[in-house]
Amino acid sequence: MLLRLIFSLVVGFAITVSLVSDATAQKAPTSALKLPRVKYSGGGDWYNDPSAEVNLLRYFQEKTGTDAVPVFEPVDLSSDNIFLYPVLFLTGHGTVNLSDRESRNLRAYLQNGGFLYIDDDFGLDASIRKEMLKVFPEQKFVELPFAHGIYSSFYKFPTGVPKTHEHDGKLPQGFGLFHKGRLCVFYTYESNPSDGWADASVHNDPPEKREEALKFGVNILVWALSH
Repeated sequence: MLLRLIFSLVVGFAITVSLVSDATAQKAPTSALKLPRVKYSGGGDWYNDPSAEVNLLRYFQEKTGTDAVPVFEPVDLSSDNIFLYPVLFLTGHGTVNLSDRESRNLRAYLQNGGFLYIDDDFGLDASIRKEMLKVFPEQKFVELPFAHGIYSSFYKFPTGVPKTHEHDGKLPQGFGLFHKGRLCVFYTYESNPSDGWADASVHNDPPEKREEALKFGVNILVWALSH
């Protein structure tokens, strides 16, 4: 039942948001899930670990039976193309800088049912918190309780975000931004699960750590597509 719901929501999102602009309305929606990588200026390496979402989408398709397209696909926040995707992914090190147009476009995307997952790959925290205030100036990130449904949407994570990489050795945390009560931005800090999605040779993580990170990625996608 859950998997049929996810499939219908992927199709439904593409059809619904295609009405937002004439540009996207000319493109046929697809039922196959992609996870586009958000491009941004400011000096951060938005493009790092391009195998991450490729491996996650393969794993997601295998474990849920939901059709996916395992590719690395960059997307520009200033483009109406973002409205073709139910979920966006942003990561990297260093500084993020969003223009006024990018901020307005992202806000419209999130208010119309879109979902953004942000993973701090170390050094992103200060700028991403500042830049997301351009998108939702009326709210700041709030930490999600362990009981939040994203931690049990497919696999069980009773203590919240898993710790994939040490970084500063702090406890991993998951934060959210909301629109009308719906979690529309999920941000992981001091955790870095997307590093665990990358090819095994990139970070030399043990198999069980990569498996844990991929399972957590499935939870994020399932939650985003079913809410």
